[in-house]
Amino acid sequence: MELLQRARAGDRDAFSALVEPHRGELRVHCYRMLGSLQDAEDALQETLLAAWLGLDGFEGRSSLRTWLYRIATNRCLNLLRSASRQPVTAPASAPLPEPSRLGEVPWLQPYPDALLEQFSDQAPGPEARYESREAISLAFVTAVQLLPPNQRAVLLLRDVLGYRAAETAELLGLTQDAVTSALKRARATMNATRSPVAPPPPGGPEERALLDRFVAAFTELDVDALIALMTDDIWVRMPPLPFEYRGSEDVHRFFSVIRTLLGRIDRLVPVRANGQPAWGEYVRDQVTDGLHLAGIIVVGLAGDKISELTRFETVVAPYLGLPRTLD
Repeated sequence: MELLQRARAGDRDAFSALVEPHRGELRVHCYRMLGSLQDAEDALQETLLAAWLGLDGFEGRSSLRTWLYRIATNRCLNLLRSASRQPVTAPASAPLPEPSRLGEVPWLQPYPDALLEQFSDQAPGPEARYESREAISLAFVTAVQLLPPNQRAVLLLRDVLGYRAAETAELLGLTQDAVTSALKRARATMNATRSPVAPPPPGGPEERALLDRFVAAFTELDVDALIALMTDDIWVRMPPLPFEYRGSEDVHRFFSVIRTLLGRIDRLVPVRANGQPAWGEYVRDQVTDGLHLAGIIVVGLAGDKISELTRFETVVAPYLGLPRTLD
């Protein structure tokens, strides 16, 4: 209470002490809402500024954490309703084969595990249906992006954070009937995309063995070996480019073109993002002979197979601790 009184009196250090324990989880919440780490950072800063300016309006009827979640969720909803989510993208630098389909989430970015480790996950409320690992996976975040804004907010508040229906209705300024209806539709959409096969334990022997084979095949761009490691419905995408390749045949065709263009990948530097294996992809510069970062690869696993592969641009490399060049 003393910190709150000091913060209301204009003490910025006291305000920082109040909100700092919640910063990490609020960033993750904004990321789940928006799908972009950069957009989540912007939304988090707007949330904290609004909280600082509106601290006199905090009446203590809910916890400070819940009050901050209200601000963050509504900031994200405002962003979703007011702005086009289509980023400006350059055309592909090389001719690619015809995609299986065009992706609907070109703004998607990875979320570094290093940021997840900076805070202790609050235990979800009694209504939560998702474990924290699944609720940060790229597959989950991508599926959430396809929900309308209100359904997205309701699903995250109810099934990830575990708020009750009445609490969610108050947070969003909706009726309980509206929350129940939105949640029913959101759950139906999410259940249709949920993988029935769980990934192996992170860092365990099954994961390590699979990833060792993947790295060997990927660096050599051994297309047949790559396909052998993948599920039949493997999904490859490369946001912000909208091209997506689905299924063994289309993915084989895609990697065959990449092999013709590149020959091989010179080095993969391991990191983790979204609780999943990831790498910085380095290729040799023909002029300087140095290695430069060409992309970021994140894979999703289903049992002993790779079920999805996403290649991102290098804009989030600093968050992942990946240097632009290697000797």
